[in-house]
Amino acid sequence: MAQEIKLRKAEIEDRDIIWNILQQAIERRRKDGSTQWQEGYPNLGTVESDIAKGFGYVMTVDGEISVYVALILNDEPAYSTIEGAWLSNGEFVVVHRVAVDEKFAGQGMVKILFDNIEEFTRSHGIQSIKVDTNYDNIPMLKILENKGYSYCGEVVLAGGVRKAFEKIIF
Repeated sequence: MAQEIKLRKAEIEDRDIIWNILQQAIERRRKDGSTQWQEGYPNLGTVESDIAKGFGYVMTVDGEISVYVALILNDEPAYSTIEGAWLSNGEFVVVHRVAVDEKFAGQGMVKILFDNIEEFTRSHGIQSIKVDTNYDNIPMLKILENKGYSYCGEVVLAGGVRKAFEKIIF
C-alpha cells in the first residue's frame, strides 16, 4: 500500500516533535565531523520563530512527521551578497533547516521533500528555489546535484561560508 506523503505548515503543537528531529540532525552533523549546526543554532527559539512567521513546514508520512524544513519567500539577507552570481533576480523560495527524523533516515525523504518544495514553488507562481549548505554536508550536496540545482557561489550565513545553489522552476 502506498504511503500518503504531504507537505504542510507546521503548527505550534508540532514544536516538540520538530525540535526532537532537529536535535537528531544536529547530532548527526556532529558525528559526521561537520561544523554545521554546532554553535547553538538552530535551537528551540528558531523553531518557534519559524512557526510564528509561517516559515515552518513538516512533511508527513501517513500523518507522522518525517521531515522539518523552513521555507521563506523572497527573504534571506545573506543572499544579497554572493561571491558568484545567482541564476535569477525574480521571486524565490529559500530552503533552510532541512532535518529528517531518524526513523525515516535512508528512505529518500529529502529527495521527496525537494519534489514537494518544487511543487509548492510552482503552485505559488514563484520563479526559483535558492538553498545553501555547508561545504562538508555531502548528503545534501549530492541531493542538490541529483535534483538539478546549479552551484552559484558562496554566501556567508550563521558565521560561516556556505555553498549556494539555485534551481529555476519556470
